[in-house]
Amino acid sequence: MQERPPGGEAPGPVGLQGLDDHLHVLLRHRPISIAPSRFARPTRVHEPAWLSDQRSLRACPAKPAARQTERQLTRAAARLHVAQPALSQAIAKLESQLGVQLLVRHPRGVTLTPEGEVFFEKARTAVAAESDALQTGESLARGAEGSLVFGTVGLPPWLAHPELVEVFTEARPKIEIRLKEVAYPTTPIASWLADVDVMISTVLSLDPEVWVQPLGAEPRVVLVAKSHRLGQRKELTIAEVLDETFPRTHPTVDPVWAGNWTLDEYRGGPPAKQLDRPASSVQASLAPIAAGLAISTAPAFQAGPIANALSGVVAIPLRDAGPMILSLVGRNDRCSRPVQALRDVARNLVKERAPDLARLSVDRT
Repeated sequence: MQERPPGGEAPGPVGLQGLDDHLHVLLRHRPISIAPSRFARPTRVHEPAWLSDQRSLRACPAKPAARQTERQLTRAAARLHVAQPALSQAIAKLESQLGVQLLVRHPRGVTLTPEGEVFFEKARTAVAAESDALQTGESLARGAEGSLVFGTVGLPPWLAHPELVEVFTEARPKIEIRLKEVAYPTTPIASWLADVDVMISTVLSLDPEVWVQPLGAEPRVVLVAKSHRLGQRKELTIAEVLDETFPRTHPTVDPVWAGNWTLDEYRGGPPAKQLDRPASSVQASLAPIAAGLAISTAPAFQAGPIANALSGVVAIPLRDAGPMILSLVGRNDRCSRPVQALRDVARNLVKERAPDLARLSVDRT
């Protein structure tokens, strides 16, 4: 990496992606391929010599907090958890291997050269493809091993839909179910599902990379503190709760999913009164409800577990509200044999118990 000659006009510093993001992508770029063996994990091939001693750099993912302008290599090195000299050497090796200058230093910091900009875009695409391939390979490997990862948002699947889990485990007793707790859904939904094979969820934003198998329709209840003015009611109506204060979800949370819990379809938008602090987890949402500061709706199956966990919260039936649709969802590219077996069980249950829901399924695999 060369020093910029003094006196010349300095280009602008690295943009919003951040210097460490640029370096992380530039130093990770390499082609990959999928091994031909059945359910094999992705295999790296044709690894350049300049990268063979830089594995530690590849193992350092760029942090979201670092996606801002970075003007010093020392700061970028710190965020990548490597020493600044090692980072400079890695950049020099990369430029030597490619035969072009990628970065230029100047008084205002460090910028990509035109060649660096082109290479960065190509490398970023390759790194994203690698990550996706690795996730797919891991999912297929789990399928070959006879296991699946079931994502949960607060409650395990046997509480969300006991019959599905019971029928599935009886039919496929050798398939291991592993649980992984995840945060509230974010968009795109496929990215939210990146670390799990399946989820049971209420309605989500549509995503062309995600399949949806409806499971059933759950009556709505209102979660409210006993100390709240509505806490002693036997049942409630939409009109009585529509203008109440609801928890505020984080801006990154899927708005379709969030709106299903705050009755947005009945008022044409989010609640006028929401708490100031946004929540992105079940615990963060339930705390103000238990304190009597807000209310929320929920599917009826959650009433018991929540009441047991929070003695000051009650679940009151919402008499005139439509039900909340529960669905089994997953990524199209993670449909291993155990996942397909679970989908088959879910599909058969719906045909037997709720044939009207069958038309709502979304199968893009």
